Amino acid sequence: MVAWAMDNTWKTIEPETISKNVFTLIGKEWMLITAGTVDDWNTMTASWGGLGVLWSKNVSFCFVSNSRYTFEFMNRSELYTLSFFDPEHKKALNYCGTYSGRDVDKAAQTGLIPMDIDQTVSFEQAKMVIVCRKIYHQDIDPDLFLDETIETNYPAKDYHRIYVGEIEKVYTRA
Repeated sequence: MVAWAMDNTWKTIEPETISKNVFTLIGKEWMLITAGTVDDWNTMTASWGGLGVLWSKNVSFCFVSNSRYTFEFMNRSELYTLSFFDPEHKKALNYCGTYSGRDVDKAAQTGLIPMDIDQTVSFEQAKMVIVCRKIYHQDIDPDLFLDETIETNYPAKDYHRIYVGEIEKVYTRA
């Protein structure tokens, strides 16, 4: 599949002007976490994460299990993107959360078109893309769970790594 570069249908906005509720964006509509370059990338669907302020910076928080192929790309990349889509792309997001990029070509299977964006990658069909520079990560330590029900999210004991990324740019459709 041919990759695209950003075109003039995109505009940048300040993170503070994101108008959609982040609980809806992430928890209900989902997002793709993507790392790498337009020539070598992987993406995964996420419904866990957040946007906020930490260390006087606008940041994103995302969680990637060490069993996911995206984990390798997140660890070796300085940048990552969080991409949000209109509802008609929910089937593609479901696919990207169900199948591993180790085994399938997610772009070919979903019709998502990789797009170069600030030396990292997102997708032509996205409605909003947040470009983040990693500034911190830490592995979840189950010994620190204060609520024992959290453990039920980890039947395979494949705990997540938390990535904190400073938001460098937010792009939306013009």
